[in-house]
Amino acid sequence: MTTAEDFRVDPPRIAPERELLQGFLDYHRGTLLWKVAGLTGDELVTASIDPSVMTLIGLVRHLTEVERYWFQLCLAGQPVKLELWTDEHPDGDFELVDAARVEEDLAAFRETVRLSNELASGYDLDYTFSRPNYDSDYSLRHLYIHLVEEYARHNGHADLLRERIDGRTGD
Repeated sequence: MTTAEDFRVDPPRIAPERELLQGFLDYHRGTLLWKVAGLTGDELVTASIDPSVMTLIGLVRHLTEVERYWFQLCLAGQPVKLELWTDEHPDGDFELVDAARVEEDLAAFRETVRLSNELASGYDLDYTFSRPNYDSDYSLRHLYIHLVEEYARHNGHADLLRERIDGRTGD
């Protein structure tokens, strides 16, 4: 059986700000991977809390798209075509899950996280950027805090979904 330690490292308690922010983000990314570990494709696409269509792999897909949006499109200004949020399927990250594609989805998540870390490392925490269609600016510091919040909220969802599937719980 996998344990939390197989996927995450506790964030530092005393460290420079950048290390703390990165540590907390990595901790929550690892928590998500821990929540999906050891399940079959069918279990990962199971929506187990009616009437929600939220699934564990849907959360992975959602957070992959969130990272693409914030790090690649907003922070780095790359011409990224979001793959899971489309005009035709604005909730495609949750609604278009496929048990046969879960390994691809997990690989995409890991690659996106790798790229997010690489991109963020090239900027100072005070660097500011704009989001498409928004009038205000954001700092990289804000981005880190926002992503920690986003992951923490969705990891709570993942904990409930996992418990409904096989009874496994844990923070």
